[in-house]
Amino acid sequence: MFTWGLNVVAIKYLVAYFPPVAMQASRIFVAGVVALIALYFLKDLRQLTRQEWFYILLAAVLGQLAHHSLLAIGLVETSASNAAIILGLIPLTTSVLAIIFLHDRLTWTRLVGILLGFTGVSMVVLQTNGGIGMVSRGDLFVFISMLAQACSFIIIKKVTATLSSKQMTAVMLLVGSVMLLGLSLWIEPQGVQQLSSGTTMVWTVLLTSAVIATGLGHIFFNMAISHIGAGQTAIFNNLVPFFSLIGAFFFLGESIVLTQIAGFIVIVLGVLLGTGYVDTLLARRKENALAQAAQAEEQHKMSL
Repeated sequence: MFTWGLNVVAIKYLVAYFPPVAMQASRIFVAGVVALIALYFLKDLRQLTRQEWFYILLAAVLGQLAHHSLLAIGLVETSASNAAIILGLIPLTTSVLAIIFLHDRLTWTRLVGILLGFTGVSMVVLQTNGGIGMVSRGDLFVFISMLAQACSFIIIKKVTATLSSKQMTAVMLLVGSVMLLGLSLWIEPQGVQQLSSGTTMVWTVLLTSAVIATGLGHIFFNMAISHIGAGQTAIFNNLVPFFSLIGAFFFLGESIVLTQIAGFIVIVLGVLLGTGYVDTLLARRKENALAQAAQAEEQHKMSL
């Protein structure tokens, strides 16, 4: 979560020096190669079926082409702080899509959480020049990129029923980088050539972002899921906006205003409620209490 949070700051830094889509294409390609090499040594590679290729291509369009291109373009016109807070809605939006398309159960707790989460984002993106105003174009691009990423997670959930999530990620990164390169050649004709103008510092940030945050970061996240479960792992996503805010303050000199802090807190509360984490926690406590009561009753009967 620390590396993912700082990755938003890194992308904001990089779009000041490179064309956004060309930069994302090169960054995602490096990440995909690193992930593929790591999986080779982990012996977690196999041939894909046609259906798996179909889902990977669809997920790459949403999670790589749409998400990364719109995120980079949006960061040209908005702050890393705002972008991080908007991206904090990904778990909640994924939960909403799962309710709609995967028929997950909607409870009153989750409904309150969903409303809280989107209220928190509204508090941030509608705040301009010290007052309530129109949504900036940069914030809108980042919001659409967040929606695209959440949609890709629904596709990924379907394909990882048969395919390793780590291999899915590696292949999707490589496929997505090719798509981003094609988009860059279309909308940024000189974009690839301009990458050669980067300084040593800029390329260090790009490679660190690609290798550690995007390449290894996804593998570590998937490994965490296998150890502590998807529900527990998803809660850590709330730390991404926090680390982004801190990173934007120290590395980019962005100011953190009260509205952003309030919006962040409201979104975290919304995610905890809206993703069903609180419902699961309460149900687990109830089951434990019933189990303890049953055990106590059994011990009482044995003592008679």
